[in-house]
Amino acid sequence: MKLATTTGDFFGYTDSQAISLEHIRKAGFHYADYNFGGDHQWKNGVYGENFERYFEEINAVTEALGIRLIQAHAPMGKPLADGGKLLADTIRCIEACGAWKIPNLVVHSGYIKGLSREETLERNREFFLPLLEHAEKYNVNILVENFNKMCVEGLYWIDNATDLLSMVERVNHPLFHAVWDTGHANMQEMPQDEELRLLGKHVRALHVQDNHGDADSHLVPFLGTMNLDAVMTGLSDIGYDGYFTFEVGGFFNPAEKRRGYSRDSRLKSAPLELRCAFERYLYDLGKCILEKYNCFEE
Repeated sequence: MKLATTTGDFFGYTDSQAISLEHIRKAGFHYADYNFGGDHQWKNGVYGENFERYFEEINAVTEALGIRLIQAHAPMGKPLADGGKLLADTIRCIEACGAWKIPNLVVHSGYIKGLSREETLERNREFFLPLLEHAEKYNVNILVENFNKMCVEGLYWIDNATDLLSMVERVNHPLFHAVWDTGHANMQEMPQDEELRLLGKHVRALHVQDNHGDADSHLVPFLGTMNLDAVMTGLSDIGYDGYFTFEVGGFFNPAEKRRGYSRDSRLKSAPLELRCAFERYLYDLGKCILEKYNCFEE
């Protein structure tokens, strides 16, 4: 397996995806997940005025850095209740994936309070089918993921392998598959090797992160309670040959979650140089994990 991480790693430090890619490459990564959520928030990049020129700019950046975009994450929203806005925004992501030759785009499923399991699955099918029509033009896989566990009365959402498989089978399209989020799975009771075997060939990408089982913390592996042996065994059992892609925003608590202080703010947030050092550590940690299972590839 080859190591990758997300451009979201540096969203607290820059609003430029090119600069994020530069930091990621300097840390050792040759492969990256492009998080369109940043562009969506900043109203730049693929959501800027000259997005077609931006497609060319990012191609030039990745070539110069020697880094390859291997998957992407569409913006999050409310696909079942926004009148088609997220659909249009996600189509733009598909166009970008085509321009950058990204094979896999992660798109979250939706939910509405009051819908049953059956209604939730069917409404999501209706959301994904138009996306897949556009995905066919660029040969881009649309990947749906297992959500983090959220217990809200009257609300159903897809947070486990059984429902994820049902979603994939219901859509029943050759370009529609699953991305497995290890942190979200850690909030469930079923061992991850069993969940992965249930999904089998449908697992086309990963979000590797950890937590303590009680919140979607996006911690670095070994800082939470996730069993990595179960994850690696499951991946081996299903013959997974995709990328081992980190999604760990939980290196440092953001400033707003720590005690305030009015006299000075030099350390209000972790300095960029410290964040870059942790990015290098993340690469070394991932390499160690894969080497223990004899599957690390440059």
